[in-house]
Amino acid sequence: MEPIKSGHKEPDENDLIQLLLKRQAELNALLEVTLAINKNSASSVLFEMLEVVLRVNLNVGKMRLLVKEGDQFYCASKYGGDNENVKSLLQACPHLVSIKTITSLNSHVDELLNKYDYFVPVRHKSNTLAFVLIGDFHTRPELLSHELNFIQTLINIIIVALENKKLFKERVQRERMQRDMELASEVQSMLVPLKLPQSDTFEVAATYLPHQNIGGDYFDFIRLDKNEFLWCIADVSGKGVSAALLMANLQASLRAWASVEHNLDKIIRKLNDLVTSNTKGERFITLFLGRYNELTREMEFVNAGHNSPILISGGDVRYLKEGTTMLGIFDELPFVNTGKLVLKKDSLVFNYTDGLIESPDEEVFILEDELVHYLKLHKPLCAQEINKNILADIQSHYKAKMNSDDITLLTLKVH
Repeated sequence: MEPIKSGHKEPDENDLIQLLLKRQAELNALLEVTLAINKNSASSVLFEMLEVVLRVNLNVGKMRLLVKEGDQFYCASKYGGDNENVKSLLQACPHLVSIKTITSLNSHVDELLNKYDYFVPVRHKSNTLAFVLIGDFHTRPELLSHELNFIQTLINIIIVALENKKLFKERVQRERMQRDMELASEVQSMLVPLKLPQSDTFEVAATYLPHQNIGGDYFDFIRLDKNEFLWCIADVSGKGVSAALLMANLQASLRAWASVEHNLDKIIRKLNDLVTSNTKGERFITLFLGRYNELTREMEFVNAGHNSPILISGGDVRYLKEGTTMLGIFDELPFVNTGKLVLKKDSLVFNYTDGLIESPDEEVFILEDELVHYLKLHKPLCAQEINKNILADIQSHYKAKMNSDDITLLTLKVH
């Protein structure tokens, strides 16, 4: 392949007139393309304008424009010549992207490429952003170099404009996501109880660590009357404002239904109706709902697909699994099994979300038996210290930050 060299011929008066008219046409073409870019025209419109200029103004019989998208090239525009296999054309790209200048292809070893006359690259720094293959190109030798340079300039303007449009969209998207995160954080902060009640008969403490300030976790503690309270811990799929608003809606509905309905079966079914109607199956919620009576020491609970809370009573360990499926999966829950038990003195109920036992970014996965070991070790401590020490033990043992997901711990100690 040879770099392009311009011919040398003294122009006569007619040649000069034709040359001036040609330059005027080129300037008009550049102006029209620039105006289209300023109007934010679609890429398809710009490629159509490019085709017209090449066909009409420059007498280019066939053209293939290949544009880089990520790590690959795709054929963005083409006309003329045989309809060769696009896949074969793309496979030839590695032979071309290292070429930095306009180059003749007539003697290229690749039989597909040597059917074209010239290779015209568009580069930025050390990267090839796009290139055009042109063939059946009929022009005067003394104008060849100029016209190839004009083609390169024209394509460069279009490709740079498309890159700028892409970067602008990405910036707008980033700003929108940042605002989304800020709003989600504000909503989530309003959901978290600022203060949990304490009593002579029980002690409760919560630790809430949102991931990147966007919580998918939720917990609540609701005093029903002087003898009973209800608590909830949940995790919604997805992040951002929509997830936070879903949790806010769930909290409002839970508090409303808990104030008028004693049956946990009915409450959980109402919550499932809420989730399915709001999300149309696009999101789901895992949730654990528990209620305790301080006089009778009776506890009822429903586990809707959540990590099973751990009950330690004396030397016994029980995983609170009874319940139903995740909320939002079915229009109607197929079953609801309400767990019932009586809590002994000094019982401990440890509730948590999966961020505590799973940190995929650090390849940390905690088994329930290991969690039970830590709970038994710290059970004599107050509820807040239990949360603090369990998280510290896991981070220390695995040398992990445990920040792949939201982490919520809710510990209830019954005296």
